[in-house]
Amino acid sequence: MEWQPDFSSEIPLYVQIKQYIMDKISLGEWAVGTKIPSQRALAELFGVNRSTVVTAVSELMAEGLLEGNSRGGTRVINASWNVLAASPPPDWSFYVEAGTHYPNQPAIQHINRAEFQEGIIRLGTGELSPELLPAAKMQKLFAESAARPFTLGYEEPKGNLNLRGQIATYLQGIGIHTSPANILIVSGALQALQLISIGLLPRGSSILVEKPSYLYSVHVFQSNNIKLAGLPMDAEGVQTGGIARYKESYQASLLYTIPTFHNPTGILMTEGRRQELMRVCMGAGLPIIEDDAYRELWFDEPPPQPLKARDPHALVLYLGTLSKSLSPGLRIGWVVAPEPVIDRLADIKMQNDYGSSSLSQWAAAEWFGRGLYAENLVWIRRELKHKRDVTVQLLTAYWGDFAMWTVPDGGFYIWVRLNVKVPMQMLFERAWKAGILLNPGSIYNRHAGNELRISYAYAALPELEWGLQQVAVLIRKLAEKE
Repeated sequence: MEWQPDFSSEIPLYVQIKQYIMDKISLGEWAVGTKIPSQRALAELFGVNRSTVVTAVSELMAEGLLEGNSRGGTRVINASWNVLAASPPPDWSFYVEAGTHYPNQPAIQHINRAEFQEGIIRLGTGELSPELLPAAKMQKLFAESAARPFTLGYEEPKGNLNLRGQIATYLQGIGIHTSPANILIVSGALQALQLISIGLLPRGSSILVEKPSYLYSVHVFQSNNIKLAGLPMDAEGVQTGGIARYKESYQASLLYTIPTFHNPTGILMTEGRRQELMRVCMGAGLPIIEDDAYRELWFDEPPPQPLKARDPHALVLYLGTLSKSLSPGLRIGWVVAPEPVIDRLADIKMQNDYGSSSLSQWAAAEWFGRGLYAENLVWIRRELKHKRDVTVQLLTAYWGDFAMWTVPDGGFYIWVRLNVKVPMQMLFERAWKAGILLNPGSIYNRHAGNELRISYAYAALPELEWGLQQVAVLIRKLAEKE
């Protein structure tokens, strides 16, 4: 909330707060049925005693604008509009709850909001820090754009042809031989998953995923009534022994995997496991979605070739993106698949948004075509490797006596398992109050009780040190109480 009470005003603080809430209601910003923040939260936001908020809320309840109880919190009610308007407005909370698309987990919603809170230290954020984004090079590119024309109109359904050609050339370098006709430009890999969920899968079907998995943190499949069935992992990647059995048990339609620098564990699937996965899925007739978002973020040596590079029978739908290696703000990703699949997904995409940004597509094509992307990757890898090394040193210094982890060979993440019993929800809340944002393991596996995804990609090194040190103090305090 940007509004704050005026402590120098002659108007009592509780009256100011009461008027603020009335304004939110009268303007329709807090519609009928809206659950307002708790009294404790409002007191913290406004910097006042809780009793001041209690007085304001009590008067609003007496006037029929709010009602509350100990279990459901305080909400705006219909009776309030008898005071503020001639006729009651629609109950938008009913519409919100009736929507078919699932809301994010509460923890994810909290994280999404808190990431933009000034001064917060983000220890789990899965994106490059502002210092690692090539803003100056991008500005220079657009400054030189007068000599290289671009369009501000719509692109064709599959995306900018020049960009698709550049991506086809880039993919050849990692063993994937395809043509522009088999590539669809999407607004990031997440949109690709959404298109697949509504364009290729019947409602009520199932897909197999690694457990833990990034896919548990988004409801893109669940909103289409598609179930997720978790497959166990080990140090080499997803375990393949039970895939045929799981496919039969769950009548699974697809297998989703992040084989290269897995999110959230950072695991790099070995060459042997990749071969075995392809063999098993081929035998079971189980198509694969390969999410290769982190492929280019290797540190010492390139990872094994993608699954798609060993796919003569078109078993794999391949997803790539620039969000992790260049810029999340460009919103540029791609799908590689058989042409009928691409045509189907392109048609649905046109129905949804009429194509990704033409300006972003032009910029991405320039980055590939001028060699800027490959050049930038060398620098990004060096910087991320340094940040990984420092983070491992910090974890060893501050967390070494109560946690364990594996050092990743690339990507963004270190998957940390605590060896002490700690209430993770309480740890999350106390860390947030201390100005530190964590990504608990339960986001990626509902049954994960003692894991955290630590990212070294976003926070600056001084922030990483302070944040990890402070969280270590919180963990020790909470462990003592258990």
